[in-house]
Parts: sequence; structure tokens; C-alpha cells
Amino acid sequence: MTRRNRKTLSAEIVPASVTSMSHDARGVSRVKGKAVFIDGALPGEDVTFRYLKQHRNYDEGIAQDVLLASAERVTPSCIHFSLCGACSLQHMEGQAQIHHKQKILLETLEHIGKVQPETVMPPMVGAVWGYRRRARLGAKYVAKKQTFMLGFREKRTAVLAELTRCEVLDPRVGERFMALRNLLAQLQARECIPQVEVAMGDDDIALVFRHLVPLEAADIAKLRDYGMQNQIQIYLQPGGVDSIHLLWPEQATLSYTLPEFQVELFFRPGDFTQVNASINRQMVHKAIELLAPTENEEVLDLFCGLGNFTLPLARRAKTVVGVEGEPGLIQRAEQNARHNDIHNAKFHVADLAGDPRKQPWFNRRFDKLLLDPPRAGALEMVRHLDVFAPSRMVYISCNPATLARDANVIVKEHGYHFRSAGVMDMFPHTTHVESIAVFERG
Repeated sequence: MTRRNRKTLSAEIVPASVTSMSHDARGVSRVKGKAVFIDGALPGEDVTFRYLKQHRNYDEGIAQDVLLASAERVTPSCIHFSLCGACSLQHMEGQAQIHHKQKILLETLEHIGKVQPETVMPPMVGAVWGYRRRARLGAKYVAKKQTFMLGFREKRTAVLAELTRCEVLDPRVGERFMALRNLLAQLQARECIPQVEVAMGDDDIALVFRHLVPLEAADIAKLRDYGMQNQIQIYLQPGGVDSIHLLWPEQATLSYTLPEFQVELFFRPGDFTQVNASINRQMVHKAIELLAPTENEEVLDLFCGLGNFTLPLARRAKTVVGVEGEPGLIQRAEQNARHNDIHNAKFHVADLAGDPRKQPWFNRRFDKLLLDPPRAGALEMVRHLDVFAPSRMVYISCNPATLARDANVIVKEHGYHFRSAGVMDMFPHTTHVESIAVFERG
């Protein structure tokens, strides 16, 4: 296709009837027999759209006008929704969003894993605005505009969106965008600050400023003063994650609680924690309810992080062994165990994507097993289920595709029953699908 034809086509406004929704939240239609994925369109709608890209087997477009709206369509609450790529589903009613995610989970389990749960658990839901406690914000000084941009990338591009606020971030930071932008614009090193990381606990806020050059004393003073005036912990990051260090105050902590289990967990900026405190509490409760450990049972918690499941499990079980690949998280987990006066939890550092057979925790049986892997899943671990031989396991997943792959091994190769599965709305208004699944032997 010539450059001239591409320009003509890009301006063409085309009508379409949307029949379904893709996993990345685009409406799916067929125009002249060819599939088109349309940003901003919902199933059951008649829309007009313009083309964004053309491919051999499909096209991509963006909705222009909604001629016939779906009953599930709502007005987005964020003024930046049409531009910002952090959210994809604000135009879809909340219950419809979670049902869409449940459909994705079940379809993926069937198509990739060739398995289906015996029952589907009700979705875990919570607040859909101001829920997000952790984020990595892009930052850029635009000299021509003499302004600082802070936020997420624009939809389907690497360009930073110019945000004035964020409705899904906890309002303790989500409503501070303009103040932060003004602060950054005043720094001498403003052109060398590419990122601001946000980490929030139940009571405290931390901001980590990544800087590519050493900061002058005047810049350090401005950052310190901002933290002092707003009671926000200020950290600097001149290099990798290990270089993060506290600027203000002299001492600070971040923590969140799991009141049901009388557990308080401390963490550092840069540590992995769940972004949604409400869903995390529901998730921990449900996982332990499903595992149902007793005071005579031993539990293995793989990918344990800083003890999010391990320490609550220890309140119910005889012993819990937590294993994690990041040494810093294991250090925090051990500190959290001591802080909570928990003595029946033991922790180990190990690469859980590698061969575990030489690990000290490996050659023994456990009554129950909890898995909470990253997006890559837990394939290497589920291959060794015959060694652990748990009677029941709970698998927490942030990627339906790897859950489906691993479920196939658990069911088809190890003979476990796939008792139930369900979705958790950890990231409302996004396409992230978080789920929990239960497998049982015999």
C-alpha cells in the first residue's frame, strides 16, 4: 500500500457492529470480512471508527461515535481516560468488567490448559477508585512548554501522557500530580529525572525519585522540604533498586496490616506488595479458608515474598516454610515474623524457576501448598508435586495463560481435581486478570 493510500484510509470513518471484546479490552467487529479491533467500543454496540493500523489478517481502529450504546457503557470518571494507557475499561460498568475477566479466565483455562474448574467462585471485588497503592510514574521535562509531565504512557504508545490527577491511585498521591509536577519543574536536575515510584502503606506515603545525575544541594533541599511540609517519605534512587535510600525523614517505615490474622507487614519502597489493600485482605482470607490448614499440618508457601500469606498461615498451621527468589524479601519476611512474634515460619532463598532438587526444603512432604508466582507461572515447581504430595493446593495467579498451562500439568500429569477457580478485581478498569484456583488430590 502506498503512503498516499495509507493517509486516505486513516481519515476514513467506517461504521461497524461490535460482536465481542478481545482480551485487551477492544471491541471486535468484521468489516468487509476482516477482523477489526476497535479501541473504545463495547460488545453489542454500533459505532463508527477510524483506522489506526492495517495488517494482513486484521486491522486496528478507534471508535469515533457510538450510534447504539451497550447497556454496560458508562461515562468514564477520569478526564484523561481517552489519552492515558493505564486504564482500558472505564467506559464499561464495574460488574460487566469483572464478568469479562471471569470469561477470559475460563476461556483461557479451556483453550490453553484443556481444563475447567468444577465450580466457579464468586468474584472478589472492592472499591474501584483510589485503590492503587503502588505505581511507577514516568517523568519528563518538556523544555519547549517549560512544564514537567508525570504519569503513565498514552494508549498504545511510548509517549508520556500529560496528567493532572489519577483517579485509580490512592488519593493521597492521585490528587497531588500538579504539586509534584511543579516541584519537579523547579529542580536543576529536572531533565535527568525519568521516574517517580509511589509506595503507600496503611498510614505512610513514600516517593522514590530516580535521578540520572548527582543532585545539587539546592535540589536535595527542595525535595526534603516537600517531604517535610506534606509528611511524605522522600527517597532517592541514583542507580538500580539497591541504590534506593532515604532522604527524609531520618528514619521511616512502611507497613500494612492483615487485621484478621493480627499481622503487620513492613516493606521498603521497591519491594513487591499487592497494589490493592482491600482485595489483598480478601485474597489472604480466601486462600487460607480454602487451604484450611490445621495445627497439625505443615504448609509450603512458594513465591512467598515478604510473608503476605506465610505469616497468616503460620497463625493456623503447625509450621510454614516460605520460599522466595529475592534475598531482600526473605530478609523482610524474617523480620516480619519476629515483629509479629511468629516462630513457626521458616524462610529460604531459592530460584523457583530453576531445579529445586538440591534445596534443603525440597525432599520432604507437605500437607498443603500455596503458590503465588509472577507472570511466568510456576511450571518448574508443579512438575515436582509428586515430591511435595500436598492433599490440597491454592494457586494465586496474575496471568491466566500460565495458570492454564500449569493447571494442565497439575490435573493431567499429577491427577489432582480442579475444584474451583475465580477472579479477583485487583486492578479495576484495567485488563489485568488476577485469579485464585484450588486443586485437591483424591
